[in-house]
Amino acid sequence: MSSPPAPQRRHLGGNRSFLPDFGQELAIQTVERQHPRVRAVPDPELVRRIAVSTGLSAAEAARVVEDVVAFHREPVEDYVRRRHAHLKAYGAKNPEIFARIGAELADRVVAAPRLSERQLRRMVYG
Repeated sequence: MSSPPAPQRRHLGGNRSFLPDFGQELAIQTVERQHPRVRAVPDPELVRRIAVSTGLSAAEAARVVEDVVAFHREPVEDYVRRRHAHLKAYGAKNPEIFARIGAELADRVVAAPRLSERQLRRMVYG
């Protein structure tokens, strides 16, 4: 009995493999998988506003709000790593990548870092 043929691997050029071999995990994960939703119900006022302004149903507007919040919940370190891997996979060089990520971060809403109670207290009381 012969073994099944080896799976075909996609290449982007050179020896860089696009898909992992069996037993390996892809290093890039979706934002949703890395940062599951914390709130079960999005802000009702925001959902109403989106529904009214777009003509979507309340359920559709809630889904839009959840998707946008999940996308922007990604911590800055995770965003930088994910974007670097993505751009590198398409052949960009580090100087170009870092300039592009820096420009993207200037206009992007990213999740705030976790702050301890002491850090929060110092923000309030100095």
